[in-house]
Amino acid sequence: MAWIPGGVFTMGSDRHYPEERPARSVRVDGFWMDRTPVTNDQFAAFVAATGHVTVAEIAPRAEDYPGAPKALLRAASMVFTPTRGPVPLNDASQWWRWTFGADWRRPLGPGSSLKGLGDHPVIHVAWPDVEAYATWAGKTLPTEAEWEFAAWGGGPATAEFAWGEQLAPSGRHMANIFQGDFPFRNTGEDGFDRTSPVGAFPANGYGLSDMIGNVWEWTADWYGPHEAGLKSSACCAVENPRGGQEADSLDPAMPDIPIPRKVLKGGSFLCAPSYCRRYRPAARHAQSIDSSMSHLGFRCIVRPKT
Repeated sequence: MAWIPGGVFTMGSDRHYPEERPARSVRVDGFWMDRTPVTNDQFAAFVAATGHVTVAEIAPRAEDYPGAPKALLRAASMVFTPTRGPVPLNDASQWWRWTFGADWRRPLGPGSSLKGLGDHPVIHVAWPDVEAYATWAGKTLPTEAEWEFAAWGGGPATAEFAWGEQLAPSGRHMANIFQGDFPFRNTGEDGFDRTSPVGAFPANGYGLSDMIGNVWEWTADWYGPHEAGLKSSACCAVENPRGGQEADSLDPAMPDIPIPRKVLKGGSFLCAPSYCRRYRPAARHAQSIDSSMSHLGFRCIVRPKT
């Protein structure tokens, strides 16, 4: 793990997506953070020690999903599937498939495996899975503020990207993201078209790898308007914000399925300049706690005992 010294920084952004606003001065205390996302090998050790069965390996219950077709109530997870050509970018169902049998051991579904992927981030993990792993490891999940502070690596939190103003300075790829025409043609200029081994790209100033790109990462905060976790006197930095309330994290577009959502950070191998410019520390995304996907992982922290 790497020591993150804590300090004051500008959290959020007024220059990008609406959910990142408002930018605000925040202070976080120091903590230890995993240098990389949790890998398949590390997660396998956890499963071997505990017998944990992930959410993706359990068939959903009909009472939890009113109106869901019975045929879909099988163990499954969401897998990115490139389209054959251009599609409307406001319809994610074009490239996401509810894939029966997809889980952390079989990342692309039946017939796939973890062969050669031991040092890649574990994927297809829902909130209960990452929470169980953290408890087993004697760790916890970072808040959004802790995660965002660490992602800057000690650099100025006003730059366009975690490493500076250019996405690929001097042509050097700094993170595993999508190049080409999303969602049908990934040129793989950075060497990868899905996940990459942890540490394949430059670490930041704190020695943390893959804070940007590769996989989205779970945080402990409930999703809500950014200002929900940033309330304090306008004169001073907000101290160790903890996000919004669970009840406020529900998706208003799905009133019949009241499943709370957590904040994801960091972007993934699917973020592209033409579609999802969320390969930045301030970017955030909502994820229901029951959901797993092929671009979603996590890392843990340890706070000093007080």
